[in-house]
Amino acid sequence: MKKFAVLFIFLLSLSVNAQNVAPTWESINQRGYPQWFSDAKLGIFIHWGLYSVPSFAGKEGYAEWYYRGIMVQDPGRMAFQNRVYGEGFQYSDFANMFKGELWNPDEWAELFRRSGAKYVLLVTKHHDGYCLWNSKLAPEWNSVTSGPHRDIVGELTNSVRAKGLKMGFYYSLAEWTNPKHIWMVDPDDSIADYVDNYMIPQFKELVSEYKPSLIFTDGEWNNSAEQWHARELISWYYNTVGDEAVVNDRWGDGTQHGFRTPEYSAGITQIDRPWAECRGLGRSFALNRNEPIENYLTSDELIRHFVTLVAAGGGMTLNVGPSADGQIPLLQQERLLDLGKWLNINEEAIFGTRPFNKFFEEREISVSRNDSIINFDWVRNSPDLQISCDNFTAEWNAVFVPEKTAVYTFDVEVDDNVTLTIGDNVVIDYNPAKAEAAQSNAAEAKNWMSTQGSVKLKKGVSYPVNVKYEEKNLEALIKLYISSKEIEKSVFKPEKGFDAVYKSMKPYVCYTTKGNDLYAIAIEYPQDNLVLAIDKPSRNAEITMLGCDKILPWRYEDGKVIIDTTPLKYNDLQSTAAWVFKIREFR
Repeated sequence: MKKFAVLFIFLLSLSVNAQNVAPTWESINQRGYPQWFSDAKLGIFIHWGLYSVPSFAGKEGYAEWYYRGIMVQDPGRMAFQNRVYGEGFQYSDFANMFKGELWNPDEWAELFRRSGAKYVLLVTKHHDGYCLWNSKLAPEWNSVTSGPHRDIVGELTNSVRAKGLKMGFYYSLAEWTNPKHIWMVDPDDSIADYVDNYMIPQFKELVSEYKPSLIFTDGEWNNSAEQWHARELISWYYNTVGDEAVVNDRWGDGTQHGFRTPEYSAGITQIDRPWAECRGLGRSFALNRNEPIENYLTSDELIRHFVTLVAAGGGMTLNVGPSADGQIPLLQQERLLDLGKWLNINEEAIFGTRPFNKFFEEREISVSRNDSIINFDWVRNSPDLQISCDNFTAEWNAVFVPEKTAVYTFDVEVDDNVTLTIGDNVVIDYNPAKAEAAQSNAAEAKNWMSTQGSVKLKKGVSYPVNVKYEEKNLEALIKLYISSKEIEKSVFKPEKGFDAVYKSMKPYVCYTTKGNDLYAIAIEYPQDNLVLAIDKPSRNAEITMLGCDKILPWRYEDGKVIIDTTPLKYNDLQSTAAWVFKIREFR
């Protein structure tokens, strides 16, 4: 168990070292992270603003990016806006329609408490610049002087804290609407006036007024940490709020601090600092009325995904997208309440736990099918419900019989690693090496590349074609084209299609620890026994399932703990989706 001891000591070293924090990465990192955040595991994200009025994007899009669609004259958004709101309608006109007439901050806070969340993260200002408090820097572009005419930040902060939860703020560093610097239009390096005379004073105004326990910045990716004055702002925030303050890692290129924020992922396994995946229940953060029900996690899927994140040393900041009237859609409420019911039974295996020296018991999942072509844009989904949305592989095999002898060019559009072999020739061997920084830019993460290779092929010869694709994270896209002097570029379509095999690893048991106890969380119910490939428990170990008092028989054979689950009957199963087996006095 030496690995566990080293890990525990390392995690303790991440806790806050109370001191006056200087504006240097060394001082900021020495200060560390507050224990409450590592213990919390679950927070609720809220995207609510002017974009909640149209509540529209493509079926896989981010509805909170509505204004960006207007900026670039996206055909889908423009057609929707002109049809629904009329020609000449301006985004600023939504301020008169964003009324929040049914909003009750106490009801929100109670729902979040019942979900089991330990903190709330409100979008105080998204990239459109509209503020949910009475900002002196945006006197005509906020929720107090327009829209609902209410201090949403202040009212919700009071309600959340009254329920015993921590309050955090999302704050977009950049804006699409500020004349001092229009993000994604003006040159990136012309941002100094905006930062010095707008962003920094507004950030300090927000923090000084409400003193949030958590700051989640965003919109940073086109500029450096130096341009955002990240060191100065983080240290100022820490010194202003105190020991419980924590920030995320989205402060521009060169940032060396902050809890990690993978977005719509299968989770990460880095434990050098705290992390929490941020995601919606569907594929958008803000409410997207155009989103199909299939995009939403079921309650069981939500619970299982959350468990895997916690086992890997992280947590989840789970988003809700209220409608413009202030109501959280009932489907979203149901998911939160179901998660809360599960946590009521199993919370000791989640909150305040630490990762074990192995995160999971996993098995490989393989799905075979025939694909007529390779022309896929899975966005943030996977090829099959059984396959992970990240970290999966695909291999396609086909036979190509050219109708003419010629030099054929194969083009591939891809977001990650791909090889194309035709006969004995490796035609394409490509690795775009997607940067980790893309984790904070998932809304524009279609960072696919195009590459090509050519090979001479003879008429009538049967050539085996092999394509291997390795998906890493975020968007998943691969398209294969063919062309020659006599053939226009088109999607490559072998006569009998491709024999496809998709593979990924899937956890079926997740581990967490607390004190001397080990928790094995089965996300597939073990019918007769649960087999754990772990060290032998202490002689005083005792095994139960949370929610049931029965002590379960177990034995240790061939390096595995074998738990007899046959004593458990249907009425003993208080949980759904995942079942927690507690090994008391494991160490």
